[in-house]
Amino acid sequence: MAKERREHMERQEYPAGIKWTRQRKDVYQVLLGAREPLSAIQIYKRLGESAGETGYAVSTIYRILAAFEERGLLVRSSWMGDDTILYELDRGDHTHYALCLGCHKRVPLESCPFEHMHARLPQLQGDFEITGHKLELYGYCKECKAKQ
Repeated sequence: MAKERREHMERQEYPAGIKWTRQRKDVYQVLLGAREPLSAIQIYKRLGESAGETGYAVSTIYRILAAFEERGLLVRSSWMGDDTILYELDRGDHTHYALCLGCHKRVPLESCPFEHMHARLPQLQGDFEITGHKLELYGYCKECKAKQ
């Protein structure tokens, strides 16, 4: 299994402009496969699950994430009311999420409810240049709602 994973990583094309060490490739693969933003600790744990022994410290993960962020490969965010920094690859289309208040599962929204408003928003704001937005929806997933 580890051999197959390594072969896949060698075939994977990585963005230019950064030196791609084994550790950076491992972190990139975790982010590439993630369906939601992850904390550095979550990335570290996923590396341990997929590779068994990660072979490097959590501080290494933070250094790799800093290098990725410096190169513009990441989107860094946090949830309102939570100090945990989350990371996801910058794929150009920023996904919005609904957060379950029961189990804290993040459910990606299929589309952006503000997409149709982007052309009008700068006119509405006068001298304020809008460069982006973040949408967080809170509620209960169907599993947590069923428990209530």
